Amino acid sequence: MKGVVVKSTGSWYLVRDAEGKLHRARLRGKFKIKGLKVSNPLAVGDRVEFDVETTGEDTAVIHKIENRENYIIRQSTHKTAYSHIIAANLDQALLIVTLVSPRTSFGFIDRFLVTAEAYDIPTVLVFNKTDLYDEEMRDYQRQISHMYQQIGYSSITVSAKTNEGTEEMNSLLHGKTTLLSGHSGVGKSTLINLIVPDLELKTSEISDFSDKGVHTTTFAEMFEIDNETFIIDTPGIKELGIVDISKNQLGHYFPEMRERMNQCRFNNCTHFNEPGCAIVDAVRHNEISLTRYESYLSMLMGDDNRK
Repeated sequence: MKGVVVKSTGSWYLVRDAEGKLHRARLRGKFKIKGLKVSNPLAVGDRVEFDVETTGEDTAVIHKIENRENYIIRQSTHKTAYSHIIAANLDQALLIVTLVSPRTSFGFIDRFLVTAEAYDIPTVLVFNKTDLYDEEMRDYQRQISHMYQQIGYSSITVSAKTNEGTEEMNSLLHGKTTLLSGHSGVGKSTLINLIVPDLELKTSEISDFSDKGVHTTTFAEMFEIDNETFIIDTPGIKELGIVDISKNQLGHYFPEMRERMNQCRFNNCTHFNEPGCAIVDAVRHNEISLTRYESYLSMLMGDDNRK
């Protein structure tokens, strides 16, 4: 039988077959994919082949993982030198961003966008909690949106409290498999509850002490909105370490840098301190955002990935 992994809880998986029936399944043996050292051989969104066991317990065994079209990956926070696949076979990703309570950093946004670029996953920025903005904050958000729009990333503004932007978000989701991601506390589960009220996902208040979110989603899970629309909710990400991207490749995943690379004097330019660098020149002339360039340098130097 063939199916799609809709929930991963460690050693057991929930697989939905072609008729929509759910099967509790486990992996047969060990799987290695493309030589990647991953802490989870299977991810939500994976397409698999499985056999239903005849033990009478309605369990199944997965014996094949089909080739992935793409995936979002990060460094594992639990196993050194390992990676963790967040989700696979995506049509798009929506990165939920909050400017307050908690604040999403530019470094985090750009690390996510680089990872999505590396695996050809279109991404839209969703600025949530706009009900908390004053006019100055709204103007600031418009400036940020404009910065990303100039390099090809669209954005929408939403508020789970006032329903602002929820119709636009619904339209974005329709007919696609979408990953919803972001820090803990940015309101992913609350937004999903608005879109699919029957789910009644657990939500939590933001900690007054730290202004940080609290994990309410424990495992990644795919939800069906209709028979052609699926959303994947994931645990909030605190750190997003870049995986499997070399220093020489990194600039290719910044669209505004990619289009200028053949203008650098040296083919192996790292766009840091080499003479004749078209990227550095563009930053000096405000043609590339200093904020984005600082994110690039942070990744190039392997700095703290929470910033």
